[in-house]
Amino acid sequence: MSKRDYYETLGVEREADDAELKSAYRKLAMKYHPDRNPDDPGAEQHFKEVNEAYAILKDEQKRAAYDRFGHAAFENGGGGRSASGFEGFGAGFADIFDEMFGDFMGGRREGGNRRGADLRYNMNITLEEAFKGRQTEIKVPSTVTCEPCSGSGAKDGSQPITCRACQGSGRARVQQGFFTIERTCATCNGAGRVIETPCGSCHGRGRVSKEKMLSVTIPAGVEEGTRIRLAGEGEAGVRSSPPGDLYIFLSIEEHPLFKREGADIYCRVPLKMTTAALGGQIEVPTVEGSRALITVKPGTQSGTQFRLRGKGMSVLRSPARGDLYVEAAVETPVNLNKQQKQLLSEFADNQSDSTSPQSAGFFDRVKELWDDYRG
Repeated sequence: MSKRDYYETLGVEREADDAELKSAYRKLAMKYHPDRNPDDPGAEQHFKEVNEAYAILKDEQKRAAYDRFGHAAFENGGGGRSASGFEGFGAGFADIFDEMFGDFMGGRREGGNRRGADLRYNMNITLEEAFKGRQTEIKVPSTVTCEPCSGSGAKDGSQPITCRACQGSGRARVQQGFFTIERTCATCNGAGRVIETPCGSCHGRGRVSKEKMLSVTIPAGVEEGTRIRLAGEGEAGVRSSPPGDLYIFLSIEEHPLFKREGADIYCRVPLKMTTAALGGQIEVPTVEGSRALITVKPGTQSGTQFRLRGKGMSVLRSPARGDLYVEAAVETPVNLNKQQKQLLSEFADNQSDSTSPQSAGFFDRVKELWDDYRG
């Protein structure tokens, strides 16, 4: 039986922030707590599912893995490479389990070398940059392989030697009553080797802290929350192990004129009352920075939409584009001078129901309603 989606279990959107996750979890945990539902055998199962979902989604790294691989990220050891070629955080989770349960289950993996941690970088871009794409450079604080020792941790000219305590196995056996338990060797910390003469630059760690400059290509058509993976640009691995990856999370800034919905863009444009009444032409902006001409028909009302095909957002990895929807907002004149007021008064005196059919029809229906009440 397949598991329910964690977001569905908590009743939140995939874009939910930490506060929304916590709020949803608290409500459901209280609702399904076994102590409050002694006669409902299904409540305990719901309670466990809610706890499991929240435990994964509240952790930033586990949530990122779940978003990419779903439940498969935590099955059969977790992570690995997906069909699309993206690597998950599986190695990182294995290390966590090693650290938590390694002593009980028999120590860390032989050699003690571990892949470097994956890193996250948050980047804000404008709507125009999301439309056109962008080439930029970022500074990322990270750890890199120590150059003097090439990541070995040993001083130049020397080499790590086999640990005498565990004879290179990285594990030590301890007798506790009737049981013999294997634990990580405390002398070499599971590496199987020890460094007698550590490197002066990294002090035996094989890694040093350094700020890296990286070039990033943002393709046209990216959306809010798009992730860009830079393979091998995460933290350096322990003692020449493979480095982790860097994941760039994109956030698109709010635009003063445009609102994006998928590939389409919406823009609300004020329309002079005279233009709306008599008709005319107006120029509107587009996301690529050009102008588009719109013909306004006489009698145009507020809320009327004009569709400009192919003037919306770029579509990721596609030559297609969305549409631009311009919504008219008829503006009532303000700050009128004496002559303008006189002209509008004359117009009002000569106005008939045919010039304002919606208004006339509405008040006719109101009058009928009042007559019904009196009757």
